[in-house]
Amino acid sequence: MDVLAIGGHGEADRAALRDAFEVGFIDGPGDLAGIEEAARAQVRAVAYKSGAPLGAEAFDLLPGLGLVANYGVGFDAIDVDAAHARGVAVSNTPGVLDADVADLAVALLTSVHRGLGQAEAHLRSGDWAAGTPLPLARRLAGRKVGILGLGRIGHAIARRLAAADCEIHYWSRREKDTPGWAHHATPEALAEASDDMVVALVGGPETRGMVSRGVIAALGEDGVLVNISRGSCVDETALLDALENGGLRGAGLDVFENEPDIDPRFLQLDNVALQPHRGSATRETRAAMARLMRDNIAAHLAGRKLLTPVG
Repeated sequence: MDVLAIGGHGEADRAALRDAFEVGFIDGPGDLAGIEEAARAQVRAVAYKSGAPLGAEAFDLLPGLGLVANYGVGFDAIDVDAAHARGVAVSNTPGVLDADVADLAVALLTSVHRGLGQAEAHLRSGDWAAGTPLPLARRLAGRKVGILGLGRIGHAIARRLAAADCEIHYWSRREKDTPGWAHHATPEALAEASDDMVVALVGGPETRGMVSRGVIAALGEDGVLVNISRGSCVDETALLDALENGGLRGAGLDVFENEPDIDPRFLQLDNVALQPHRGSATRETRAAMARLMRDNIAAHLAGRKLLTPVG
């Protein structure tokens, strides 16, 4: 087999991989050692769809490996340095999921401000019909929204919020060409200048805990934090403390530190909008992600330049 598919590839994606390549399937990196050595030596590319760590030990079991094609834009589960040290390229699937993730970020922010979850519960419980009053919600338009990380997804979020009459502020490692959006030198400075913050960082060691207790405190008691990037980017203990104690007004979260086993403290809060990591979970985007992953594999096997290499 030229290609080894690792992780939770669905039936449609498995069929497409079979149509395109000579491929084998395993559930996770821990199953590599169970493959015969001769078969492992034939593998030239891995189609990776898993959050399990993939590093040096796995690469050493695949001596002919030349590419890890990641299904998804985030590749923090893959030890890219170890891969490159062994001459193994890594690719991901940026661009195709930007719109869906940005849509969900705006939806989460809107949901917290307008209290959509609480309002639906009010209707379903019969309280509306009974004449029980529901507290007034808050307006999104006119708020200063900080985008922490102005990559493709962050830019897409900012464009949507600008169209909703929000004032856009952002942090990135360098100032970018924008339609007048305000750049800030540190996450703390961004939080101080913003009413709300949307986290759109890449995952990995460099961004772990970037939304610190200090950043959360700087956002303040009227602030709303939205995270659609990686749970590791936020100090969850500090976030929960602020949500419970009035240090933040609310949060909209699609990602968590220990997902899917999230901290049960989140489930006791009524000032949060929670989603099970489904920013890219539309049929159109998932099909495009799988197609781009396969296109990178095909390019590698044909000796062509990768479409979306990492690093």
